[in-house]
Amino acid sequence: MQKPLRLFRPLGFIIGLIGLLMLPALLTDMARAQDRGCNAGTLCIDLNPSNFKPMPIAIVDFSGEAAQGAQVAGIIANNLQRSGVFEPLDRSRFPENNIAFDAAPNFAAWKNTSAQAILNGRVIREGGRLVVEYRLWEVATGKPILGQRHGVDVQSWRRLGHLSADAVFERLTGETGFFDTRIVFVDETGPKDKRRKRLAIIDQDGANFLALSSGDELLVTPRFSPRGDQVAFMAFGDGRPRVQVMTLGSGQRQVIGQEGVMSFAPRFAPGGGALAMSVESGGASSIVAVDLSSRSARPLTSGGAIDTSPSYSPDGSQIVFESDRGGGQQIYIMGADGSGARRISFGEGRYSTPVWSPKGDLIAFTKQRGGSFAIGVMKPDGSGERILTEGFHNEGPSWAPNGRYIVFFREAGAGAKLHMVDVNARVDVPIPTPSFASDPTWSPLRSTR
Repeated sequence: MQKPLRLFRPLGFIIGLIGLLMLPALLTDMARAQDRGCNAGTLCIDLNPSNFKPMPIAIVDFSGEAAQGAQVAGIIANNLQRSGVFEPLDRSRFPENNIAFDAAPNFAAWKNTSAQAILNGRVIREGGRLVVEYRLWEVATGKPILGQRHGVDVQSWRRLGHLSADAVFERLTGETGFFDTRIVFVDETGPKDKRRKRLAIIDQDGANFLALSSGDELLVTPRFSPRGDQVAFMAFGDGRPRVQVMTLGSGQRQVIGQEGVMSFAPRFAPGGGALAMSVESGGASSIVAVDLSSRSARPLTSGGAIDTSPSYSPDGSQIVFESDRGGGQQIYIMGADGSGARRISFGEGRYSTPVWSPKGDLIAFTKQRGGSFAIGVMKPDGSGERILTEGFHNEGPSWAPNGRYIVFFREAGAGAKLHMVDVNARVDVPIPTPSFASDPTWSPLRSTR
């Protein structure tokens, strides 16, 4: 796929993208605005204040390929709204519904609305590919602050909306987007006492459902690799449950766990060349690191405790895990070589399923107390614990690649469903799935090549 291109770079692209009628001064202003970014007084959103309000933004139907132009604009609007950061205006409030790609909006008319930014663009065909070209305008100044293009295979046309939404999110917040991602989870069908569970994958907004396994065997706790091309999970085969790794492109699987030994709770190391996972022995479980090339396993913990759910820090130097070595489920951190284990959770209740943020600043966890399950975060030193959502049964957090959103599953009534919450606890929205769903894992951003 073609990399996003900025409007102020190659001259030939500029001409083809915005037309000969655009003045050089417009391009200069756009370049300066994009270089300054969110820290130099241009239009931007501070995500952290207590009195935060979503930014009103107008997303006009894109021109060109009529049907897909409107659909791509709709995907962008849906993504931005679900993030909780933006408030896309209803079309009934638009002073103009169609803005030609080589023309500027009527800013005098738009200033009578609440919109602070306007996004317009077009979708065109280039051979067997679809290309989106768009511009983001600041209403107050009447200046363009972002202009890019993205190209994909025709079958992947929905990605045009995700890539565009990521660019808008990043330009207006200074944070990396998370929309061009996927989620692998356990798809659950059938009666509650006879659930058929299989691995499945969807886009982060619930579209493009695809089953990854048949459901004839039980596969649980999937975990994405750092490159997003593999998934590790626990499989209940003919013998004892063992960790396996699936390559998503081919569907090929390889068994990682030792035969006759129960292995579970896998998590990739940052480089993708190793897995940390738990192995069971005599009613206890310890954590080992497995080199995926040599298949050699190195013990990281030992003893009679149940040590499980390991998760590496982004730099690979530390591992967070859960253990009952102190008498109940709590969260511990140790060096990646197993040294210096120390407890970091001290609140009321039991802590489990810790996972390190891609930013390295927070650890997400499940917390059980008083008959309810909560999803929370804390700093790596155990301070700053915050509960993001709490209820009958919330479990299994997994981070979006930008470290601002968490997907988890919530049991409610007949079965579990996927939900997304943000680190400020302002957003708690469902992620659509065809049936019941659990054990989600969020992919890295997809490649733009």
